[in-house]
Amino acid sequence: MSLTETRKRPFDFPVLVGDVGGTNARFALVLDDATPALKLPSQPTAAHPDINAAIRACLEGQDVPAPRSAVIAVAGPVTGDRIPLTNAKWVVEPLQMIAVLGLRDVVILNDFEAQALALPGLSGDDIEQIGGGEPLAGASKFVVGPGTGLGAAAMIYAADTWVPVPGEGGHVELGPVTPEDYEIWPHIPRNGGRIGAEEVLSGTGLPRLAGAVARARKAEPRFTSAAEITQAASAGDPVAVETLEVFARCLGRVAGDFALSVLARGGVYIAGGVSSHIAPFLRKGGFRAAFEAKAPHAKLMASIPVFLIHHPNPAVDGLAAYARTPGRFAVGTKGRHWSAQD
Repeated sequence: MSLTETRKRPFDFPVLVGDVGGTNARFALVLDDATPALKLPSQPTAAHPDINAAIRACLEGQDVPAPRSAVIAVAGPVTGDRIPLTNAKWVVEPLQMIAVLGLRDVVILNDFEAQALALPGLSGDDIEQIGGGEPLAGASKFVVGPGTGLGAAAMIYAADTWVPVPGEGGHVELGPVTPEDYEIWPHIPRNGGRIGAEEVLSGTGLPRLAGAVARARKAEPRFTSAAEITQAASAGDPVAVETLEVFARCLGRVAGDFALSVLARGGVYIAGGVSSHIAPFLRKGGFRAAFEAKAPHAKLMASIPVFLIHHPNPAVDGLAAYARTPGRFAVGTKGRHWSAQD
């Protein structure tokens, strides 16, 4: 089914929308093109053998009509009829979803494509600006977020239409810059001979970074989870504090690189579960200084605003906006839209 055909034909309501990450699957039901989406109970991915079981569990006991369509965002590339999640054991099979759940249409998008769909609607208390700059209307936006992994996507405005551009930007190269980095980087484990940004800038990467900081400071690594590190930093532990300072600085560097790649003068948005737990470190000067340190374009970078997303589930709201008005967004669905007649 072509992009034009998909945008001409609306989805059959109710539309189940879902944001499926490595840890949790969050769902909502869009009843029509005007009513706010009805949030459904989130489901831990590890608690269910597949997405069908999780959907049935979230609908169980809810006084709602059965969904007729589904628009689901998954943490991983969508490249065929079997879609394995990057950081979980599920394999999403849209044709099986249609058969098991009685759906007419299933669209599978990248998880950060869904985050991008939410960006035009974020305002007020949903976001907090870090540093200066003003967003330009109609300019490109970018969202990057450390969670279980590191997600990234662009949102481009062209021909009066928002165009989300998914990708696997979380795996770009991340090397040392500061003298402190050069002390720490030799102790970071490599994946395939390289250090990708996700290897450091994620919930799973934080313990790797903390271990490297500890070894660089001649201390024994002792943190095994992101939660341990953030808690220890709150108590003033020097290794944990330095770990989060390095993390914030590196996230600023990566976010700045993405801003340059699409000239995101509409703003760069920081999402992801890790970000909310390290917000005090993002507000400090290291994050913004690293974001702007892009010679010869430091002045340009200073004009680009950065926003920390406080909305509890922007991806689901972005998917709901698309489900209500698919013609507002140029979402490429070739190879990502399955119908009952397929």
